[in-house]
Amino acid sequence: MSNTPHTLADEFPGAGEAISKLKVADPDFARLLARYDEVNDQVHLAETNIAPVDQLTETELRKERLRIKDAISQALSGS
Repeated sequence: MSNTPHTLADEFPGAGEAISKLKVADPDFARLLARYDEVNDQVHLAETNIAPVDQLTETELRKERLRIKDAISQALSGS
């Protein structure tokens, strides 16, 4: 289990199978998942001061993570 909070498994409990199927079937969805993980890792590193950034950058990263999460949710509800 990852030590990074807000993993997709945490954010979408019970949707693991649907995420896996959609990831294989839709390359755009797969890229969205990869981007979510990338941004989530950046937020985590910023929050823990492993890779500190200014407050504005951290806020923008959090907003991007939320936008991606919304897009993932929409894709899952349409599958």
